[in-house]
Amino acid sequence: MPKNRKRNTAHRGGGGSGSGGGGSSGAAAATGSQHRNIQPFSDEDASIETMSHCSGYSDPSSFAEDGPEVLDEEGSQEDLEYKLKGLIDLTLDKSAKTRQAALDGIKSALASKMLCEFILERRMTLTDSIERCLKKGKSEEQRAAAALAPVLCVQLGPGIESEEVLKALGPVLKKIICDGAASVQARQTCATCFGVCCFIATEDITELYSALECLEGVFSKSYVAEKDSGPGTALQVGALLAWTFLLTICPIGEVKNKLEVHFRKLPSLLSSDDVNMRIAAGESLALLLELARGLESDFLYEDMESLTQMLRALATDGNKHRAKVDKRRQRSVFRDILRAVEERDFPAETVKFGPERMYIDCWVKKHTYDTFKEVLGSGMQYHLQSNEFLRNVFELGPPVMLDAAALKTMKISRFERHLYNSAAFKARTKARSKCRDKRADVGEFF
Repeated sequence: MPKNRKRNTAHRGGGGSGSGGGGSSGAAAATGSQHRNIQPFSDEDASIETMSHCSGYSDPSSFAEDGPEVLDEEGSQEDLEYKLKGLIDLTLDKSAKTRQAALDGIKSALASKMLCEFILERRMTLTDSIERCLKKGKSEEQRAAAALAPVLCVQLGPGIESEEVLKALGPVLKKIICDGAASVQARQTCATCFGVCCFIATEDITELYSALECLEGVFSKSYVAEKDSGPGTALQVGALLAWTFLLTICPIGEVKNKLEVHFRKLPSLLSSDDVNMRIAAGESLALLLELARGLESDFLYEDMESLTQMLRALATDGNKHRAKVDKRRQRSVFRDILRAVEERDFPAETVKFGPERMYIDCWVKKHTYDTFKEVLGSGMQYHLQSNEFLRNVFELGPPVMLDAAALKTMKISRFERHLYNSAAFKARTKARSKCRDKRADVGEFF
């Protein structure tokens, strides 16, 4: 009550700040009739003022803007859990934007920190919130809810808990994927996230086959589509990549069946008008061929010569009607695919995270890494260091234990990173300017 009385005094009078209730009534009388219509301090104003003092979870978007670095430096584990509790409560808010921001904030937290104990206690609450947002929300809210589901499963790892999450959310995700009236963007996100959830939590082989059939029914439509450059292509690309991802954990017999059905049809997608579809089809072919050669070392595709010619044409594509960025990315990917098909070789990549390194030396490992990176974003390196499930997937062994002093010495501050990037940019500009002699260019025309 003292706060309300003081607020009314300052708002009405504009006079002294040290008077009590009598002073405020005197000031009101002195000001005359111009302040008669002012309403008393309402409950809504009180809620707004209270919210302005709550820095924890009053603004869900602030979590995503601050990022994990702010939490590491300024917030303790208790502060983080307090913020997450507030964000979980905000998933029940009446405002769709507030719910979406809360879902994004929870996803950012789970992607940047290991919070197994906290999540175990609230997994059913989170699952119910995700399910509610998927059923009642619109495009953006559905995408945010679907994106949170696989991150929740990554935190829980394989087991009964993640199985319960998939059992509750799987039917809803499948319904959205197959719903032609739903947003294409939401369906694409649901397809990707459904594949990751099944990869982590599926123990029943029949459920895995059912997930494969669901995704297969989506991207198989692109086999007969005459024009595939519309918005629906993104959905088919997501479904194809999720299907390929799940195929890496299928039994040998199922892999053989899928190879017989799809290996002859996938090359038709290489002539798609969409660059993402061409790349997805090429990477899927390379992965399927790697699996086939793992089953039979002398595996040979009947029309291998025609397939090689198509891959070589895409690796050297110079069509002027295509964007330069798309052509550059396409040529880079299909050079590696052509090398895998002709020479059975994979260009090894190295991923550094903390003091460790991981070598990606096959298409299965590359596709697995790319999929989890798409889900976790910038938190992928942290989970490679700390998440036992991901370390088991990539055969990295138990997590390496480092003390706080060692971690602090390895971490680079934002300011140091800015200085390093500025120096690198300046050096790169100087090096490139030496190769750009303007006088030589002028001499060509005169």
